[in-house]
Amino acid sequence: QVQLVESGGDLVQPGGSLRLSCAASGIIISYSDMNWYRQAPGKQRELVATITSGGITNCADSVKGRFTISRDNAKNTVYLQMNSLKPEDTAVYYCNAVVYYGAAMSRRDYWGQGTQVTVSS
Repeated sequence: QVQLVESGGDLVQPGGSLRLSCAASGIIISYSDMNWYRQAPGKQRELVATITSGGITNCADSVKGRFTISRDNAKNTVYLQMNSLKPEDTAVYYCNAVVYYGAAMSRRDYWGQGTQVTVSS
């Protein structure tokens, strides 16, 4: 059974920092593409950051230079370091794992339950 458990969401003032964690079980994150998404009230879920199985990282333009995605293979955990937070970063943040199985490379997506980040003074 695959589980992704996010933590680290909180209320923070503009300009502050948070680090989100996504602890995975049932998969090996270094064999998976791991993503952070976010969804603000009334908006569609958007991709924030990616780290591929090969370790290549990318962030959305809206957070580039402020957010960093990383992973600790020994802990099977993915992180999202968020600096210089803005009110528009307020959202529920979700961890997503994309795993490919078998010779047919069948794709499966797994999601965590989400963690709330609120940026407000």
